[in-house]
Amino acid sequence: MIRALIIDDEPHSTDRLTHLLSAPEAHTIEIAGTCHTAEEAFTMIEKEKPDLVFLDVELGDNNAFELLRQLPEINFEIIFITGHEQYAVKAFRFSAFDYLLKPIDPELLFQALERLSVRLTRQERSQKMETLLYNLSHGEKNNKRICIPTNEGFTFAETQDIIRCEAQANYTVIYFSDQRKITVSRTLKDFEHLLEDCNFYRVHNSHLVNLKYVKNYKRGKGGTILLADGTQIEVSTRRKDDFLKKISGF
Repeated sequence: MIRALIIDDEPHSTDRLTHLLSAPEAHTIEIAGTCHTAEEAFTMIEKEKPDLVFLDVELGDNNAFELLRQLPEINFEIIFITGHEQYAVKAFRFSAFDYLLKPIDPELLFQALERLSVRLTRQERSQKMETLLYNLSHGEKNNKRICIPTNEGFTFAETQDIIRCEAQANYTVIYFSDQRKITVSRTLKDFEHLLEDCNFYRVHNSHLVNLKYVKNYKRGKGGTILLADGTQIEVSTRRKDDFLKKISGF
């Protein structure tokens, strides 16, 4: 069984989640306790030593991230809960943490629980938390740390080190400035959404590039760009004007 805590300052939300976790789809979850404040949460986490915490982002006058920074170690899984689709949601995506928007969708909850069946090592969990807290405290900067799923687990990188992403069917190949490349079972569209605030631009259906590494542009029907690693990529005709606006303002 997975021992879980529910930490949420709204009693009705706690009651709803408790009810959902009584469903057959959540049979692996045992609720070890619930609480509504950061102070209670700190004590309960230390006492119950849960495997999983459902953690509301807003906890009265405090928030979840302040609580997490105070803990001596984070040796449990976290599913964040939030009523606001704001910058923090993107931070969760960068860091590969699960999150649920209120009101909680049962199907999304059960999908998150299925993902828990593949348990992470303590080192991976620690790196994910460092990534999340870094991105939250550097919310206005273009460079982010990103958690990239691989067959073995996760790899962690800074977005400023990514030169480009290339679509290959339902996979994406990520090329780095140190000449590494990683193939990920995510679509290019996923990375386009994830990196849209980090000076990346999709110049073609198959190519998402970091504008930092664009060295020159050659005119043509759509034109061609040369990247710092020597790669030449055609710009699609329909994206040409928007690309030129982006690159001129970069």
